Amino acid sequence: MKNLFNFLLLFLCFSSLGISQGKFTIQNNKKSDKIKFELINNLIIIPVKVNDIELSFLLDTGVSKTIIFNYKNISDSLKMKDTEAIYLRGLGEGESVEALKSRNNVFKIGDAIKLNQDLFAIYNENINFAPRLGIPVHGIVGFDLFKDLVVEINYSNKYIRLTEPKEFHYKNCKKCETLNLEFYNNKPYLNANVKIAEKDISVKLLIDSGGSDALWLFEDKNLGIRHSDKYFEDFLGHGLSGSVYGKRSKIDEISFKGFKIKDANVAFPDSSSIAFAKQFKDRNGSLAGNILKRFNLIVDYQKASIVLKKNVFFKQEFTYNKSGIELAHHGVRFVKEADYKNNQKIDMVNEETNSIPVINWGSSYKLTLKPAYAIVELREDSPAFNAGLKIGDIILSINGKSTYEFTLQDLMQKFYDKEGSRIKLNIERNGTNFIVNFRLENLLE
Repeated sequence: MKNLFNFLLLFLCFSSLGISQGKFTIQNNKKSDKIKFELINNLIIIPVKVNDIELSFLLDTGVSKTIIFNYKNISDSLKMKDTEAIYLRGLGEGESVEALKSRNNVFKIGDAIKLNQDLFAIYNENINFAPRLGIPVHGIVGFDLFKDLVVEINYSNKYIRLTEPKEFHYKNCKKCETLNLEFYNNKPYLNANVKIAEKDISVKLLIDSGGSDALWLFEDKNLGIRHSDKYFEDFLGHGLSGSVYGKRSKIDEISFKGFKIKDANVAFPDSSSIAFAKQFKDRNGSLAGNILKRFNLIVDYQKASIVLKKNVFFKQEFTYNKSGIELAHHGVRFVKEADYKNNQKIDMVNEETNSIPVINWGSSYKLTLKPAYAIVELREDSPAFNAGLKIGDIILSINGKSTYEFTLQDLMQKFYDKEGSRIKLNIERNGTNFIVNFRLENLLE
């Protein structure tokens, strides 16, 4: 990594360029910049620089503060100053978490720069989303970026475009829908309609690009917001204050003006997990990545609007995990592999049956470090649970192929296959290997 610049030097240099300390500005002539992102499990991961250190952040409309995780591992590099201890609260059944608030950090996303960014560094090593995403993720950024710039999110081509509001020009788009935004605690909400049991219901939803599900709804009998008869209890996600559990089901339809999405996945989180989220009494749930990714978006906080345009993902079928297993990176392990470059020729002989020379090579092997994947959540009465699997089990292979040959995302996708698909796992538990077989089960049909 590059050496850190002295903050005073940065301040003097950037001030000469006319950068506003209080907000993000684009440092190029076009006042606009395009940044490629990775789309992992419906989540947007963007490259950022914090105090000139290259990191990866989750772009999350659902957070009002910029947060860094697993701070102990990168604290020496970042050298954050002007700190004070505070407590943060988020989704989950646990308590508030301790964090360190730091002021006057230099934050850069592409050509967008802010000189005095506040950061909230979390010490708790258990609050680290990287193992569950399979790639390094150091933090979350949301409101601080969206409030200053117009943010175009192109899910289909995996890039965002940041533009200073005065330089942004809207184009005529007959195939777009523009929705009004409302804000509460610096978080954006929109109005939508859902159809449940053939009843149309108006709902107010948090726009949550940091959620990988499609839709969360808060059950409300008076409004008719409830799960159908076909549902199952499941792990829904992990928030700042712990794990979130609830019911998974489907709804008939969700619509945004003229756009209608049928048979969408929905989750109904347990009330104990969302007490903090329901401080905004008008809120009925969250609109998350698996629906948002079906549109290319223009998010304009200063005009309090969001523009939706259907993309290639719009008609993608909604699926869900039919195994009951949630996996995460579990460090690395040594794997013995053939080293063909260093194989040695032993001899050359003629077979008695013909005169074609046969070359015999001595076997040469090497040990390499490969990622290991462990079960971190296991739904009770699921196919995997009933097959005898346990939390902490290491999966060595799936259907005869070593798991280290997959990314975590591709490995998890195996559990979203069709009902009845056979899964064969080679498991390591407490130093012992064994085979487990089960078939995927669809609980919503």
